[in-house]
Amino acid sequence: MPAVKSPARRGPGGRPSALRAVGKGVGPAGKKPAPAARGRVPYVDLAGQHRPLKAELLKAAGEVIDSGRFILGPQVEAFEREFARLCGARYAVGLNSGTDALILALRALGVGPGDEVITAANSFVASASCAALLGAKPVLVDVRPDFNIDPAAVEKAVTPRTKAIIPVHLTGRPADMDPLLAIAARRGIPVVEDCAQAVLAEHRGRRVGSLGAAGCFSLHPLKTLNACGDAGVLVTSDEKIHDSVKTLRNLGLRTRDNCVVWSGNSRLDTLQAAMLLVKLKYLDAWTRARRENAAFYQEALAGVPGVLVPKDAPHEKAVYHTFIIQAERRDALKDFLAENGVETAVHYPRPIHLQDAAASLGRGRGSFPEAERQAERILSLPVHPDLSRAQLRRVADLVRSFYR
Repeated sequence: MPAVKSPARRGPGGRPSALRAVGKGVGPAGKKPAPAARGRVPYVDLAGQHRPLKAELLKAAGEVIDSGRFILGPQVEAFEREFARLCGARYAVGLNSGTDALILALRALGVGPGDEVITAANSFVASASCAALLGAKPVLVDVRPDFNIDPAAVEKAVTPRTKAIIPVHLTGRPADMDPLLAIAARRGIPVVEDCAQAVLAEHRGRRVGSLGAAGCFSLHPLKTLNACGDAGVLVTSDEKIHDSVKTLRNLGLRTRDNCVVWSGNSRLDTLQAAMLLVKLKYLDAWTRARRENAAFYQEALAGVPGVLVPKDAPHEKAVYHTFIIQAERRDALKDFLAENGVETAVHYPRPIHLQDAAASLGRGRGSFPEAERQAERILSLPVHPDLSRAQLRRVADLVRSFYR
């Protein structure tokens, strides 16, 4: 089968877009990263992403060092303003991780021992551990073929003890929020969006994070907007949630000398906020690159026997933090790609209910058939913004050749 051609990446008026300059590994100084080894396709390339931004990042870090304002400095507040605007929310609170964003969102909603929190069985463990760490019970439910939580399963799982619903916008594709919000409204249950993989994703024209009571984002180095270390952020338009989380992230201090509630240190470092402000300028271009890379795969792998390729629904805008195919003989395909220099990953090979820590939930194998079936078939292909067209073509050609 001939290689699939992609449309030229042009901006308005036929000019090369900023995507060519930033999204394909050429930074603001016009410097190209060193070429990858011949034939090798890395799953991620953090060094390549940061190389063209290094001067800007060091300048931003230097300004923080010169100021000496390392804790909750002005860059934290500036990042919070920008991120809230980006999400279409009134407030944002910078935190030390996406996990703490989930924990503090639940604390702000009063979740505690004896309560139940519904979330998806196929997510990263933090989507459930945030409830368990507060003494609540994670109630897991199955998912749809698009990897996102099944609203019908959520409705069946609601009990008088349900105090929150956590839909996960897995892979950067929005969950089906309309029925979830309707269920929540009927039952008086708040929705906390797990947006860890979904910065800039949209559902019916609205950015994720702005749809529920709060949205929780991870800014881990592997995310689409990534800190140079651990970081997270919570967004909300609820003033009470905002004020509560700001207090909870700072050891429960309402003022320097008045601790109103026992809490820990979940602050976003000023250094990380400064570097995130630099990266925000390139986020649109990076996201467009991911979507274009995903579109290439969608065309190149269409109709390949044994391979199911993800696609946006008309009312969605996915950001493809991961591009996950469902593949027959997944492990053999993964090995074949590795032998040919293509790095892949599996997100995630073991659903939450089959983790050792979840044994007390009493949900063994067979409890969530769709999540378990997917775990045996899913494979994440490289989709990061710095991939060349030749690298994408190589991945697609190898997948096709494996099933030929």
